[in-house]
Amino acid sequence: MSSSAETSANRIERIFGDLRARNAKALMPFLCAQHPEPDSTGPLIEACARAGASIIEIGFPFSDPIADGPVIAAAMHEALVAGSRPGTIFRQVRAVRDRVDVGLIAMVSVSIVHRITPDRFIAQARDAGLDGFIFPDAPLESSAELTARARDAGMVASLLIAPTTPPERAARIAAASSGFIYLLARAGITGERDDAPRIDRRVRQLREMTDLPIACGFGISTPEHVRAVVHDADAAIVGSALVRRIDKARHEGRSPTIEAEAFVRELAGGLP
Repeated sequence: MSSSAETSANRIERIFGDLRARNAKALMPFLCAQHPEPDSTGPLIEACARAGASIIEIGFPFSDPIADGPVIAAAMHEALVAGSRPGTIFRQVRAVRDRVDVGLIAMVSVSIVHRITPDRFIAQARDAGLDGFIFPDAPLESSAELTARARDAGMVASLLIAPTTPPERAARIAAASSGFIYLLARAGITGERDDAPRIDRRVRQLREMTDLPIACGFGISTPEHVRAVVHDADAAIVGSALVRRIDKARHEGRSPTIEAEAFVRELAGGLP
């Protein structure tokens, strides 16, 4: 059960602290909110939590998702066509928050945040029980106020570091982030790959810049990929592969929730 006395930032710190104390690593699945059905958000969060996720990313559908590959972009488009709204997502998260003891992170475009206004969006996210944010399209130069407001609300905020990000800029992004570092394993757009990404050198560089845990994503789709990534990083992020499995189950008349739980449990088998 989730403790109401625990702040969002403390929850993320506790999760990674507990994992480090056990020499364990985290699995961070990504879900597109309100996909494949408008009421899917809560059941899928609970399914991923049961299956071994430590932190769950909840993608807020956006018409022009940055860096997302065709699978996630299509899921977001479908959710928007079906009427997805941030307020509904907040209510769905709130309904399950006390039933899961995992971190819940909103991956959200700054365009959505500014449309609602940062203060209102952050307050609504906090009240829903979300623990923080990933801002995939936030420019470093204009992100300071947004990340500071999140921290002031007791929440974490992470910006993206790409393989091509120069070391000096990566250090500045790490300093602007809180909770964890989001490292892109590959350049380009997201999607499944056959091979595991090589991140060892990049992770070593980041360890010299920050004490924050490092979560790595893009192209992870098998337990073997998870095992390879968490050999160096603190968490493996799985996005397109899970969204594709959920969508496939729906189209085949099977339960997306059962499929998600089974796949996340399979991926968790790659954790130490």
